[in-house]
Amino acid sequence: MDAKKRKALSFGAVAVQYDRFRPPYPRAALEWAVGGPAPRRVVDLGAGTGILTRGLIAAGYEVTAVEPDPEMRAQLAAATHGRTALAGSAEDIPLPDRSVDAVIAGQAYHWFDPDVAHAEAARVLRPGGYFAAVWNLRDRREPWVAALDEITTAAGDQEHDRPTSFGAAYAAVEHREFTHETSLTGAQLVEMMTTRSYYLTAEPDVRKRFEAELTDLAETHPDLAGRDSFPLPYQTVVYRASTLRS
Repeated sequence: MDAKKRKALSFGAVAVQYDRFRPPYPRAALEWAVGGPAPRRVVDLGAGTGILTRGLIAAGYEVTAVEPDPEMRAQLAAATHGRTALAGSAEDIPLPDRSVDAVIAGQAYHWFDPDVAHAEAARVLRPGGYFAAVWNLRDRREPWVAALDEITTAAGDQEHDRPTSFGAAYAAVEHREFTHETSLTGAQLVEMMTTRSYYLTAEPDVRKRFEAELTDLAETHPDLAGRDSFPLPYQTVVYRASTLRS
C-alpha cells in the first residue's frame, strides 16, 4: 500500500473521536457548493463518519453517502439516525448515470485519483449539476492558530493543492470562502489534532512529541492559558463547477 492510500485509510481506527471533534460546515457553504437550496439529490463522496452528511440532511437535501472505509461507515450509521453509507469510492461511485444533482467531497478530495473521480462524478451528475470540493481550514490569521500550524507543519502536515479544473466535462471552477468557529477545551484540541493522518501514520516518538507540544500550546500560549475553552476559527473554502449541458 502506498503512503497516500495508507494515510487515506488511517482514520477508521479513530472514527468515534474523528466524528466527535472534527468541525461541521456552515450551511451557506453547503448551499453554494451544491448549487442552491433544497430540494436536491446530493452525494456526499468520501463521507467519512457523516459530518457533512448530517449538515446536508439538516439543510433539507436528499443525501446519499459513499465511503470506502467500513469503520467510518459504521460510525456514520451510529451517529446519523436512520442512515447508512454505500460502500464505494470517488473512483467507483455505486449509482446510476445522471441520477443526482450534486456531488460534494468534504475534507476528502485530496485523497482522490482526480481524473478518474472527475469522470465518475460527471457520470452520475445530471447535466448542469455541480461537483464540489470543500475544506475546513483553520484560520491562521489568529496568532495562536498560526502557532498551532507551526507544530502541525513540523509533524508532517502539508498544504493540499487546490483544484483549478475538474476536466473537460465541467465548466470553469468557481471559488468562495465562508467563516465559522467551534469551541474547544485544551484537552479537546489535543484529541482533535490526533485524528490527523500525519499523526495516525507517524512513529510513536513523533506522536508523543506532537501531543506534548499541543498540550504546552494550550497551557502556555497567552491567548489560551487559563481558559476553560476557546474558539477555533475556520475558513471553509469551496471549489465547485457545473457539468456541461448536453
